[in-house]
Amino acid sequence: MKLYLLPGALLCVALAGCGGTPDSPGAKAAHERHENFEAIGKAFKTIGDELKKDAPDLAAIKAQTTKINGFAPQVKDWFPAGSSPKDGVKTDALAAIWEQPDEFGKASARFTEAAAALDAAAQSGDLAAVRGATGPLGAACKGCHERFREKD
Repeated sequence: MKLYLLPGALLCVALAGCGGTPDSPGAKAAHERHENFEAIGKAFKTIGDELKKDAPDLAAIKAQTTKINGFAPQVKDWFPAGSSPKDGVKTDALAAIWEQPDEFGKASARFTEAAAALDAAAQSGDLAAVRGATGPLGAACKGCHERFREKD
């Protein structure tokens, strides 16, 4: 009679081993920030791809700059206590983020400023201004990656 419980129990064990959602608050925060940075990277790539075209799609660029600009002010909050490598969390973020919060805050502010400038350029409809504003945003990303992210 109890054999009918076996398939359900096996399914539960199998699903538990699949990884799925991280189980600690720090791991959840690291997972969310990873997903958010992936979205920013994809948006920036879309902008770059559009700007390589003979006739870039300004509407597509505007949508992506708006996305990046929306994420940018949140970045500084994506690294709560308990989500660092020292906490046993698998992350590419270096401990320097938590050890040097003022420096990380400055880097985050540069990213936020550059994202706002790129979005303003896109919303103006001036493709030359958009092209000019992508460099500073890329530099803000690179500066943070060099100092606060594990090397690939």
